[in-house]
Amino acid sequence: MAQICAVLLGYLLGSIPFGVILTRMGGAGDLRTIGSGNIGATNVLRTGRKGLAAGTLLLDGAKGWVAVVLCEHIWPGTGPIAAGAAFIGHLYPVWLKFRGGKGVATLMGIVLALHWPSALVYAVLWLGLLATLRISSVAGMVAAVSTPVSAALFGRFDIVLLLGALAVLVLWKHRENIDRLLSGTEPRIGRKRE
Repeated sequence: MAQICAVLLGYLLGSIPFGVILTRMGGAGDLRTIGSGNIGATNVLRTGRKGLAAGTLLLDGAKGWVAVVLCEHIWPGTGPIAAGAAFIGHLYPVWLKFRGGKGVATLMGIVLALHWPSALVYAVLWLGLLATLRISSVAGMVAAVSTPVSAALFGRFDIVLLLGALAVLVLWKHRENIDRLLSGTEPRIGRKRE
């Protein structure tokens, strides 16, 4: 019963579409009709509202962290289950006809709750690649793939399979970005899409 409750609570927390909520509240319109149509912070940035993008980034990360920490507190041992449910909730939210984000910020929050040293590796790679390459998809995918590797290197084999599965989902959600990267048409942050 505890596991079922953790799945439901984790999913509901993860499914909160902060990007859509903040852009509407901020008067920037329906995020799903802007840029790529994605509900994440990178697409919010395309509205020209950096504050809304930053808020989306923080809240998407926070909901992953809260889901894991809260479920672990209420039902000890359910943190990893809640992590997976929250991530699925973000990627496939029932409120948006199961069309959600790509999970990079939410995964950061989840990893922070499960194992902070791996989250530190994640943050360094993500922010470092964003600053140097200015290609959001590359930074997000590399950071996501780093999580099972860093967890294994730190000896946290209990979460390696979970993080590996979540990283695969991040890659799956970025499949169009991968196609554009291969064709050389992936946009950089700060440049308008052609």
